[in-house]
Amino acid sequence: MNKFFSFDDWIRAHGQRTELALENLLDAANANPARLHEAMRYAAQGGGKRIRPLLVYAAGELGDDASAETQAALDAAAVAIECIHAYSLVHDDLPCMDDDDLRRGRPTVHKAFDEATALLVGDALQTRAFEILANAQCDAETCLAMIAALASASGSRGMAGGQAIDLESVGKKLDLAGLKQMHAMKTGALLSCSVQLGGIAAQLKPSQMQDLANYSEALGLAFQIVDDVLDATADSNTLGKTAGKDAANDKPTYVTLMGLDYAKKAAKDLQGTAIASLESFGAKAQALKDLALLVVNRGK
Repeated sequence: MNKFFSFDDWIRAHGQRTELALENLLDAANANPARLHEAMRYAAQGGGKRIRPLLVYAAGELGDDASAETQAALDAAAVAIECIHAYSLVHDDLPCMDDDDLRRGRPTVHKAFDEATALLVGDALQTRAFEILANAQCDAETCLAMIAALASASGSRGMAGGQAIDLESVGKKLDLAGLKQMHAMKTGALLSCSVQLGGIAAQLKPSQMQDLANYSEALGLAFQIVDDVLDATADSNTLGKTAGKDAANDKPTYVTLMGLDYAKKAAKDLQGTAIASLESFGAKAQALKDLALLVVNRGK
């Protein structure tokens, strides 16, 4: 990465790369069963910031291998993590969970289709993610490491477990440690996994993977804190989803627990921690640094 690096150009190019990879690796909308595949594409290709795939690609740039095999592994990882993220949103929006009608500025999957289809969309996107990684054009050891990382981040010790804690905490008081644990699992696990997948594909050393773990831990928590701030301060048009849902559902957040000013400062401090964790990578980590800035400055 040279001194003329443009983050705007980088994010545009890798955003387009993500969309192309999704187009190529998802089943065609008219493939049988057509309604399910159409709904899967509606969920996975329906916009969004693509933060997780961008993190995969940015971490992948830290290695020295730019081979076609590594690039194919990165594309597979980017689509797999986005499939898991999309499935989580589809299920999160269901009436039995957060019961929301709006996602990314348009009707949620169960509104655009129906509840049963939405349930199957989540199931199918989840399994498709692992199928994509299993078939990635890279060596078996790399495939297995990526599958293990995504499974751990998605399950009961990661995203799904965090969602369970979130549901159990409605109307209850969580202390700061409990809130951090919930967010580290619910939101931070997949963000951390995105960075980890990029590092695995790039064949980074254990010490480098630890630096990435420190970065992604701080980034994941900052991401959720900013989400809490935006839920309390932004409108639905800005968010692309229903604003004020956390307060309406009596959910514990950084804003309700510690106040708006504390939450904003905490996010800024975590941003600094994340960026400092990348010092050993030098200029190669510029995209990761800029992504940390993007995450915390959302909505400004």
